[in-house]
This record gives sequence, structure tokens and C-alpha cells, in this order.
Amino acid sequence: MSTGHKDLNAFSRREFLKASGLSAGGLIIGVSFPLGVLGSAQDNGFEPNAFVYMAPNGDTTIYCGRCEMGQGISTALPAAVADELEADWSRVTVLQGDANQKYGPQATGGSRSINEMLEPMRKAGAAGKEMLVAAAAQRWSLPVESCYAKSHEVFNRTDDRSLPFGDLVKLAADIPVPEAPVLKTRDQFRLIGKPVKRHDQRDMVLGERVYGTDKKLPGMKYAAIKHVPVLGGSVKSVDKTRALAMPGVVDVVVIPRFENPYGSIGGVAVVADNTWTAQQALDELKIEFEAGENGSYNTQAYKKELVRRVETDATREFEKGSLDQAFDKAAVRHKATYVGGHLSHSPMEPMTSLVWVQESSCEIWASTQDPVGIQKTIGAFLNRKPEDITVHVMMAGGAFGRKFKCDYVQEAAALSLAVGAPVQLTWSREEDTQTGYYHPCSAQHIEASVDAAGKVTGWLHRAAFPSIGSTFNPAVVQPSAGDLDLVSKHPYGIENMRVESGLAKAHTRIGWYRAVYSIFYGFAINTFTDELAHKAGVDALQFFRNIYDNNQNPEQSEQVKRSRGVLDKAAEMAGWGRAMPANHGLGIAVHHSFESYVAMVVHVEVSGKNITVHRVDCAVDCGLVLNPDIATAQMEGAVVMGVGLTLNTEISFEDGAVVNSNFHDYPVLRIGETPREINVSFIGLDNRPTGLGEPGVPTLAPALVNAIFAASGKRYRSLPIGSV
Repeated sequence: MSTGHKDLNAFSRREFLKASGLSAGGLIIGVSFPLGVLGSAQDNGFEPNAFVYMAPNGDTTIYCGRCEMGQGISTALPAAVADELEADWSRVTVLQGDANQKYGPQATGGSRSINEMLEPMRKAGAAGKEMLVAAAAQRWSLPVESCYAKSHEVFNRTDDRSLPFGDLVKLAADIPVPEAPVLKTRDQFRLIGKPVKRHDQRDMVLGERVYGTDKKLPGMKYAAIKHVPVLGGSVKSVDKTRALAMPGVVDVVVIPRFENPYGSIGGVAVVADNTWTAQQALDELKIEFEAGENGSYNTQAYKKELVRRVETDATREFEKGSLDQAFDKAAVRHKATYVGGHLSHSPMEPMTSLVWVQESSCEIWASTQDPVGIQKTIGAFLNRKPEDITVHVMMAGGAFGRKFKCDYVQEAAALSLAVGAPVQLTWSREEDTQTGYYHPCSAQHIEASVDAAGKVTGWLHRAAFPSIGSTFNPAVVQPSAGDLDLVSKHPYGIENMRVESGLAKAHTRIGWYRAVYSIFYGFAINTFTDELAHKAGVDALQFFRNIYDNNQNPEQSEQVKRSRGVLDKAAEMAGWGRAMPANHGLGIAVHHSFESYVAMVVHVEVSGKNITVHRVDCAVDCGLVLNPDIATAQMEGAVVMGVGLTLNTEISFEDGAVVNSNFHDYPVLRIGETPREINVSFIGLDNRPTGLGEPGVPTLAPALVNAIFAASGKRYRSLPIGSV
């Protein structure tokens, strides 16, 4: 590890500290990849990595490079730093880092934040602690071993003397940087693994947390937009007369499609003195759109075509053993087809950004998951270097993968450029619902063979869905082998397997949605397994256990062990096998995604057409849990989202355009529909941390439909079940 003082060539420390509202003379501990620690905050060349700043009085600021959208990452990671630093959490201020690759990978998605950032952030805290301890030892003329840090102080082991961190900052800044700081062991954690209060809890409760829609600038204008409703379509004509005549309207701007995967699909926007005027003026526009090649897209017809394609031979992407022989020798064969519809992310806060494009600068305030992606996209749009685009990351009111794309930011940039003022663009709920990026429609066909001993000997799995790759390359017209990894690498013990993909051209923008492909894979695999268990006359839990235990591949032994672990834990929590009242049932499912393992047991009551989810028991193995309260909330949220996409939510297209418009016809889960009880248990805490935000979603739907079958004898193979 090196300070790198001579090599750093960005703006000066003084400039950075002034811009950040920090004072010189403190201690800066930077995180790099690999880790680098920077010394004192003097006026030397300084590249601001993700860092810890300790002021001369000891007050500590920890920057979080990952984007906060309610998942608690801006508490969990800084708390880990504070733990290693031995900082008093009450004296820690957490700030969101702006777009800058020096903060490390800032793209926040794929449930990767903790497993990518935890170790380097912990090392930064540990390095700072060792420097402060060394400073105290120097002050006391003692060996370093005679001193230790605790609660923002360094103590002398030989007597009762102590020094607050603030008294040591200046001296610590000149201490040689530890090459390999020692991290704490589990038994030494004070904050890691503990229910630490969110750093922004007060502001959230009082409504003082600043979201993207809250940012204001002097002289800013407000915009509303109506997009081209069909992907690939265009604005044919627009009559602006009535809108431009309205008081407060600044301009009406036609935004052409920006040929960039994250760019605008095109539309017409009104810029006005306030949002209400902009929205009202938008309704006065007479717009004629050209539909283009996707104008005939109809989801009901499309799903039927996907089913046809998975129920016939398709492109072989993976094969092992001899499936044909397994099928020929089968005592029992079973097949089924599973279908899922488009889903909208529908975050509570729609797409919003504030952009100020000037001749020599571009400054952006946006609720985003990918600030560096914004820099690249806006840089391409303005023909400027990405690093010349300043992006301030705002708190996002939900995202779920939607705010990885920055079409709403590019549109605001186009409007600011057009009117020569800062412009805040906020999409209406209708625009968010009708012209976003969507989870794909899908069809999964599975056939399996079971021998006389009840062992699953063969598995054929065909999948057809428009790949996310189509958003980046329209020539992609079916799932790739990589898109099917969650099937081909599933830890079931099946010796003979074939995985195939069917054609599925995209007719709308396909994007990442919480849990991504695992939603329909988890649904199909787990529901089919339950069907196999019933057909074989074996208890579902035991059947799941058997199919995992049949896996003799040593490379998958950990996957099997951890899958069995959460399976058994969830069953134990739910009291699997207990007698159930009439019309009540338990269903179970387990899935491995984002390197984590989740099993759920759902208890439902079925009364006619009414389905009541009484209880969900959830077991999770995601390794080390940084904050159990935040982690539990993540899983509870996953359960709620999972129930919603199972019962109600689906985006439908007719004539190329989305039929749904708002929550009345895209009904996210209501309070009265939420499970009466949700229990979450974390196991495997000694393992390294893996994904958490997404893995909870895929298991709910299959556990729920399996429970419905147990309660009523009725099978559902299509999501949402309300559409069947």
C-alpha cells in the first residue's frame, strides 16, 4: 500500500476540500482498487477516492460511492468502516459520493454492493485506526502494542490514559501507511452484524431526506413529457398552438430518439415555470405519432407464440448425459409449460432529474443507480468527455433496476440545452408505466423423467423470452447460453439434462427488474418440482431434499449444502407437515441466485376466488449480514413484491403500446393483501457476504402457487394468476 502523493494529478487537496465543505489539516483515508491510503489533507495533488475524512476535532465523514435507493447501503457500508476505525457512530456523517470512477464501481445493482465494496472499505477503516494508534504510541513513547483504539479514543494499556482521535489526527497524517491493515474478527465487531440505526433515519421519518424531485435551483424551469408510445416509432406532427398560448409556458420541444441503449425513445416535452403548468399544457398538444415496425405488438398473442416455440424443438444451448435414454427408461414422465408477463418497476418516485447545460459545463442532479453511466450517455449526447459531466447522486425513491437507465436524464439535458436554463423533468406515473423498460414476457417448458425408485433421471428445459441483450443489440432475438446459466448450472442432481432456447424478438425495451431472469426460472423450476413430487406421491419437502442429495458433483457441493440448509430452515420455521385446516395449505420453494440461497414456505387460505396469504417463513443464506434490521426489511420487501407479481401485476401491450396507465390498472400490492406475518431467519453468517436485494423475490411466487395447490387442488402455471 502506498500514499501515492507524488503521482496523484487531479485538482488540489485545497480545491477538493473547499468543494466538499471540509477543512484542511485532517486525515483522509481513501479506498482504491487495490486499496490505497492517502495521508494528510494538505495542499498536494489529490484524487478523491471513496474515503474517510477525519476533521481536526475528530468528527468523521464517510463517503458512500454506491447509490442509495432505500436499501440501506449508505448505512451498512459506512458502519462497517466505522467499526474497523473504532469510530463513534454518533460522530460519523455519511455523504453520498458524486459520479467519479475514483469511488470504485458505483453502478448499484445485481446485489453486488456489499460483496464488492465491503473488504476495501473495511481496510480503509482498519488502516485509519492503525495510523491513529501509532500516533498515540508515538505521543506516549510506547510500543504500538501497548495501545488500542475504542469508541473514538486511543487507550494506554498500562494505565488509564486515553487520547481522543481529534488530538491525534495531525500526527496520524504523517504516520507511515500500513501495508496490510489487520481486520477484526467476528467476535470483535461492534457495528457489523448489529442493528445500527440508519444514518438518515431522522430525515426520512420527518420528510427531510432530499430526493431527486426535491432539488431546486434559482431560475430553474419544469418539464413534462409525452413519449412516442411504440418502440421505434416517431413524432409525425405536433400542434403547439394552444400550449404555447398558456401563461407560464416557456417552450414546446420535440425530442428525437437518441440512438443509445440508455437514451430517450423520443417524444414531445413542455417546459414551463412550474410542473402543474407543464402538465396541463402537455394535454393541450395535438400530437400524431408514427408507430413503426412494432405497431402490431400484442402481448397475449406474443405469449401464445412463445408457448408454441417452447413446446417444440429449439436451439440446444447445453446438454449432459443422454436425455433420450433417460426418457425411454422412465417409470414416470411429466411435462408442463409456465408463462409470465411483462412487469414494470413502478418505483414510488417516478423518473426525475435536474440538468443545467452550459457552454463550458453540465451539472446533473438525478435519482440514479448508475451515475457513471449518466456521465457516459450525456457525454455522448453533448459530444463532451464523460468526466466533464458532473453528476450529483440523489436519494432515489425506489428503483428496482429502472434507474440504471438514464433516458430521463438525457431528455432533461436536451431541454436545458433548448431553453438555456436548468430544467427539472419529472415523468408522470402514466409515462413511467407506459414508456419504460420492462421485465420480459417468458415461456418455460419442462419435461422430466422419474425412475422406479423415485429419482429424477432426466430434465428438458426450454425457455423463450426477449433477452435484455436486445436493448443493446436489436439483432439479439433469443436467449443466449449465458441467459440460461441459471438452468444449466442449477444445483439439482440430474444426470441427464438438455437446455434449449426459443426465438423471442423484443418489441419493447427490456431492462433489469429486481431478480431479473430468476423470477421466471424460480417459478418454473420450483412449481414443476412440486408437481413432480405430487405425481410421484412424495412429500414436497422430501422430494426437494432428494433431488438436491442426488447431486454428486463436487464442484456444486457448497451450492447443494447451502440450498439444503435454507430449505430445512424454512421448513422448520413453518412447522412443515403440521395438520392444516380445510382450505389452508403450505407451499415451499428454494432458489439460488446472486450467489445467495433463499427458501420460503407460504401459508395460504383459499376461499372461492379469495386468496389470503397468512404467513411467509423465509430462510436466507447470504453470508455475513452487515445490518440485520436492514437485511430483514430487504427480505420483507421482496416478499411483498413477490406476492404482488404473483397475484396482480402485468404490463399488457396492444397495437404496440402499453394498455396500463397507473396503479388502478397496474395494481401493485395493497396493504390489505400483504401477508399477515413475515418471518425472516439468516443462516450461514460465517460465509462471505453475497447478494441480498434481489434473491428474495424468485421464491415467493412458486411457494405461493404450491400452497394454493395444497389448499385447493388448483394448479397455476401462468403469472399473474389473476390473468388465468
